[in-house]
Amino acid sequence: MTFSIVARCQETGMLGVAASTARPAVGSLVIHLETGLGAIATQAAVNPYLGINGLIYLKEGLSAEEVVARVRAEDEEEEKRQLIIVDQEGRVAGYTGCDTVPWAGHIFGKEYAVAGNMLVGEQVTQRMASVYENSKHVYLPLRLLEALEAGQEAGGDKRGKQSAAIKVVHEAPYPLVDLRVDEHDDPVKELRRIYHAAEINLFPYLKTLPIYK
Repeated sequence: MTFSIVARCQETGMLGVAASTARPAVGSLVIHLETGLGAIATQAAVNPYLGINGLIYLKEGLSAEEVVARVRAEDEEEEKRQLIIVDQEGRVAGYTGCDTVPWAGHIFGKEYAVAGNMLVGEQVTQRMASVYENSKHVYLPLRLLEALEAGQEAGGDKRGKQSAAIKVVHEAPYPLVDLRVDEHDDPVKELRRIYHAAEINLFPYLKTLPIYK
């Protein structure tokens, strides 16, 4: 019941996830990532342990593809799930279970993946992938925001819209960007507004810290 993107920046190694859905607080369960490990979006009949355990398995040295195989083997209801992962090496993997609500599917690209279920159609993920690949921005948070906006403009969740979130990590143990819109009539648009407010008031300070020098 969600559309999302996970990505690793080829230039900087930043890792990020952005997602939106027609239920509250998409950022609380769908998004999982950690500096130096990878980024995961777990959705459909959401099982947060796919993200929680997925990060543990990445830390153990498994690749994105190996993580997907392992969490699927541990999940008795895997066909209800949807999962996409990019690891720190830029390898992508994921799956869309047979029992997810249509339209449902995913796309793998170079160091990124997009996925969605209960969407108005395949055009949502196609448009997200196209916009991400052709973004004029190098900065990963902006590329993710553009992709999320493209998914919403293409129709998004067929039930409507309610929440959106973006989280990006880089070299520090804390997020570079961590923003959520938990309940709003137009959450992706509101996420963009909040991003620009944070960009002006918070992000410049973070970038003065030693970790970013």
